[in-house]
Amino acid sequence: MTRDDPDSSHCNAVALWGVLLILMSAWACFSAPLARADTIILTVKGSIEQEAAEFTRAELEALEQVELETGTSVTHGQQTFRGFLLRDLLERLGAEGEEIVARALNDYEIVIPMSDVRDYDVIGALSMDGEPLSPRDKGPIWVVYPRDQHEELEDIRFDMRWVWQLHELEVR
Repeated sequence: MTRDDPDSSHCNAVALWGVLLILMSAWACFSAPLARADTIILTVKGSIEQEAAEFTRAELEALEQVELETGTSVTHGQQTFRGFLLRDLLERLGAEGEEIVARALNDYEIVIPMSDVRDYDVIGALSMDGEPLSPRDKGPIWVVYPRDQHEELEDIRFDMRWVWQLHELEVR
């Protein structure tokens, strides 16, 4: 086969189309929504009235939503968060315990005293500044404390409890 051979041009065109199809398929995968509407994004287990409770984003958005404007230790300025009060979710599930183990998608976990959600309006934020949180940006759920409303919450011990990419709560 030489460069001027028509069969060579045909092979190059077929190879080019093959590469384009692969690139288009990859783009479709990465540009698709991060989670289907029926994807479970939060599991709550442990000392609750049922064995485990699973929630989709839509189910969590159907809970009473609150807005919280506060600064964080990992963003600049004040942000407006929207989500559900952890206290309300845990009460709804009949949670009884002294602590909550919060687990993130990257296996980070920390114990949150139950007194935090009783004493402060700690939320499971689903959006920040009007944009839904995604796993690429601290979502699908970010545990957010009302830091600017309570001086004591500016302590690093509380900063460690701001679990982003939250996917599981275990009540103990």
